[in-house]
Amino acid sequence: MMRTSWAWFGAFLTLSAPLVAPRSESQSPYRAALPGYHFVFPRDNFNHPDFQTEWWYYTGNLQSRDGRAFGFELTFFREGVARDADVTSPWQIEDVYLAHLALTDLSGRQYLSTERLNRAGPGLAGAELDQHRIWNGNWNVERGGDTQTLRAVADRFTLALTLQSLKPPVINGVDGVSQKSEERGYASYYISLTRLETNGEISLDGKTYNVEGVSWMDHEFFSELLDQAQAGWDWFSLEFDDGTELMLYELRRRDGMVDPYSAGTYVDTSGRARHLRATDFQLEPGRKWTSPATHATYPIAWRVSVPSLALTLDVTTPLETQEFVSGTRFAPSYWEGAIRAKGIKLGSPIAGGGYLEMTGYDHAVHLIQ
Repeated sequence: MMRTSWAWFGAFLTLSAPLVAPRSESQSPYRAALPGYHFVFPRDNFNHPDFQTEWWYYTGNLQSRDGRAFGFELTFFREGVARDADVTSPWQIEDVYLAHLALTDLSGRQYLSTERLNRAGPGLAGAELDQHRIWNGNWNVERGGDTQTLRAVADRFTLALTLQSLKPPVINGVDGVSQKSEERGYASYYISLTRLETNGEISLDGKTYNVEGVSWMDHEFFSELLDQAQAGWDWFSLEFDDGTELMLYELRRRDGMVDPYSAGTYVDTSGRARHLRATDFQLEPGRKWTSPATHATYPIAWRVSVPSLALTLDVTTPLETQEFVSGTRFAPSYWEGAIRAKGIKLGSPIAGGGYLEMTGYDHAVHLIQ
């Protein structure tokens, strides 16, 4: 999945251009995502410095014992900006680390978000196998077996959550590669944990809520960027009450067409994954919401159809105002938030929840290499 880090890192690399020597494609020190990669866990849960871009993306829907509903997002991004074997200073900028934290208080009808940017430095940020940890300052995830602990602190809220994976990792795509364009190497290695049983605490404005629910984690690493003809994307993750999960993403082109490299994954109750091509599903936008901050208009209701699964869904959001507004002219704003789904599968009712990300609605995503 092409997540929001491209926009953020594009802004950083533009501002930091005097610090980073430009390289042609033939001089690139980074590997491309190609067929033949051998996934090994827990190694592949952590840093892949041979690839230029990497992210770990946590989203979830939680509820307190008194019925208060929340959505959350915690993301860690790494971008390689230089590789110089002759420099050994811990302050050398070889990678930059971005993190984004958001809390959707659905019951209170408010959306709170913040972000941070660090170099690795002497332990400021990283994703290290030997520590079994991914972190940016005091935002961190610690991993042990199938269990993860997630902690993050913001001005008005904190998260302290334990996530237990109920299914094995899913490798999205075909032959281990999630292809994003017809060009060789314009792809990612894309790992998902599609059903994470979640328990813990959310503190908001001085009050602590004991919460439980289900979360989703995406981890991608790659080196090549999207096709410049692609303007943005719509990405859905859904966990259903029948124990199955669905991920879909649609790449929107600048000419208004849907890119044929859009794709998805269906995961059955036992954890077996089925790849879905662009021709296997339809995403039909419905009701729209216009942001008073950016004036971007987002479709916040969708009809989703997957004929091979005899699945038809109506997807909506409990809160329209889940837009992250960019603080820089270089990076586009985007909508990312909690969603709900109801529909019919194999003739029977089905329901679920998840997350939706929409980019390129304020202006086309501009990717900077």
